[in-house]
Amino acid sequence: MASPVPVVRELVEAARGVYQQVFGGDAPQVAVCAPGRVNLIGEHTDYNQGLVLPMALPLVTVVVGSRISGQAVTIVTATEDVEEPRRVDFNLPSDGSPLPPGLPSWANYVKGVVQHYRAPPVPGFRAVVASSVPLGGGLSSSASLEVAFYTFLQQLNPDDGDKVAKAVACQQAEHTHAGVPCGIMDQFVSVLGREAHALLIDCRSLEAAPVPLADPGLVILITNSNIKHSLTGSEYPTRRRQCEQAASILGKASLRDATMKDLEDARNRLDDVTYRRARHVIEEIERTIRAAEALRKGSYKDFGKLMVESHNSLRDLYEVSCRELDELVSAAMEVEGVFGSRMTGGGFGGCTVTLLQAHAIDRTLLHVQERYSGTPTFYVTTPSEGARVLSLP
Repeated sequence: MASPVPVVRELVEAARGVYQQVFGGDAPQVAVCAPGRVNLIGEHTDYNQGLVLPMALPLVTVVVGSRISGQAVTIVTATEDVEEPRRVDFNLPSDGSPLPPGLPSWANYVKGVVQHYRAPPVPGFRAVVASSVPLGGGLSSSASLEVAFYTFLQQLNPDDGDKVAKAVACQQAEHTHAGVPCGIMDQFVSVLGREAHALLIDCRSLEAAPVPLADPGLVILITNSNIKHSLTGSEYPTRRRQCEQAASILGKASLRDATMKDLEDARNRLDDVTYRRARHVIEEIERTIRAAEALRKGSYKDFGKLMVESHNSLRDLYEVSCRELDELVSAAMEVEGVFGSRMTGGGFGGCTVTLLQAHAIDRTLLHVQERYSGTPTFYVTTPSEGARVLSLP
């Protein structure tokens, strides 16, 4: 019942097939991949310089391709859900001028990475993209594409190999070319994810601590509501602005520095909406610290309780949930063997993440399917490796 996660080799084969179909002649010389991610807890805290606890997924974006002489670039995507055209051709500016975004919008993530690549000049290339990360599902298909392309460019013209700087460059790509003022979490975990571990990331210092998550009796279930969201709508930038406004009124550089006492002391200077946004962020940062500790101790019930508290806060205080996500969380929590469940990602659709005992997986899938008014897609996952170079036969 759960969707099979395509193995990386299958995606590489599919991308190679498209490459030879489109370009003929020689096979691609380079293959790389970068994962999507699911955030276990710590939602909308990353752009407030807070803490997050994501893990890299076995769902990945693959790029295969080759360097060519000259300034010409051709990128083809084998991903079916993206807007047409699925082939983009452009020339790299020879005078160092910026590479402007344009249409189709999926290509802007790649153009942004080319623009912010840390070892210019980027040579001409041909590339094909294939991905198993669902688009608009809150699992960071965009960061996975950015990081995969950066990894591809590293094979054509190596940079200094600084992984944190690589994540920051990919974040900049999303800011300038996709128009999303995202935090650093998605790109960071796509670069630095570790198998069998979640990653507790400090989004201010850019330090990360691996948190073991390899208990064989435990499963992470991702449920896609199949309700699509677009973060470039007004809601995401509005939330970010509200948080910055709250921090400013509290006299703090960011909400990372604020306590609930600070917030209560300033309550009469904040409107109700700004107060609620700030309260979510301050409490969510604290929840994330406690959740990482619970995971380290194997206190899965405590971790699950914090997940549910996080969801309720995202629903009631931050107001980024929706009926479908609430339904999925409620249904999962009715099943014995489920520790916790919450919406994950930007909100307004996308996915939930559920921590449960492995033996409870079948009855959980059945129950959620019965109770959910839409058509869900399930992925049973474990924490996976970050971006990597793949061998070609």
